[in-house]
Amino acid sequence: MPLPSEPLLKLGFLTIGLFDGDDPRPGHESTLEIIELGERLGFDSAWVRHRHLQFGISSPVAVLAAASQRTSRISLGTAVIPLGWENPLRLAEDLATVDILSGGRLNPGVSVGPPIRYEHVRAALYPDTGDVEDFSYQRVRRLLDLVRGEPAGVGGSEGFEVFSERVQPHSPGLADRIWYGGGSLRSARWAGEQRMNFLCSNVVQAENADGSPGFAAIQHAHVRTFRAHHPDGAPARVSQGLVVIPTDNATARQRAKYAEFARMRAPRTAVPQGPRGLMFALDLVGTSAEIAERLYADPVFREVHEVAFALPFTFEHDDYVQILTDIATVLGPALGWKPAVPST
Repeated sequence: MPLPSEPLLKLGFLTIGLFDGDDPRPGHESTLEIIELGERLGFDSAWVRHRHLQFGISSPVAVLAAASQRTSRISLGTAVIPLGWENPLRLAEDLATVDILSGGRLNPGVSVGPPIRYEHVRAALYPDTGDVEDFSYQRVRRLLDLVRGEPAGVGGSEGFEVFSERVQPHSPGLADRIWYGGGSLRSARWAGEQRMNFLCSNVVQAENADGSPGFAAIQHAHVRTFRAHHPDGAPARVSQGLVVIPTDNATARQRAKYAEFARMRAPRTAVPQGPRGLMFALDLVGTSAEIAERLYADPVFREVHEVAFALPFTFEHDDYVQILTDIATVLGPALGWKPAVPST
């Protein structure tokens, strides 16, 4: 078991990027400002969530393209892009383009399965092919192959037009930075076999009727399974994502708000939720010293070297500034992390 003295090597954060549907620009601008702040604070990575037909980021690749031009060092990730909404070839082109623009800083996270509320969006999303679309792992395999440079067409020339066999632009190294967001033993094993990186979130699938042995033990089994089937074994990259809210420099109003947020969400952590038996981790709210103690009691945290702490999705910009600043200046150092050196 790693000791608390062993340092956390990479510290990141995740944001959903909420906005007002009647005035969406300020919310998008706030997301970009938060990413810029993350770079100034020395965070290693900034991740954005993906939301369709909601008031969150619907096009994370476009948002990260903008972020790539306002930052110079911080890694930029998606956690995660649900591939059921995407054409793998077109997504491969977009990812490679943004990776080139960012100087090789993109870390795409993906997942599979039918789109959420598929029965309501199928007619708009796949009006002609909705009944035959393949939402299996094969959709990820197509993306991986295309990003790695496998043939997508026939090269050659027609008049003045020159065609490439593979997706253009091609970004060497991008395939090694693709992550799979998994919450089951099956997905953990598959991601390892595909030589991907593995994103753990605050949601897992309880694969037995009563939900035991509990969230932490289930997620720990996922990490162990992933690494057991990855060619790199123990060094294979795993990033843990939990909702973490330090209160060291929060105002009294903010502390009350954060406590109420966690209290309202706590009941869902008691038993598996919904037909898939989803289990949720408790939100970690408190001083950085208190949070560090709870993290070191987590078997998954003790096995990873990088995290992407999730920002609550209903807070205000000033709340995010306080939370990120406390994570970078108080909690991170308490975990042995050192901020990245600013680019010159």
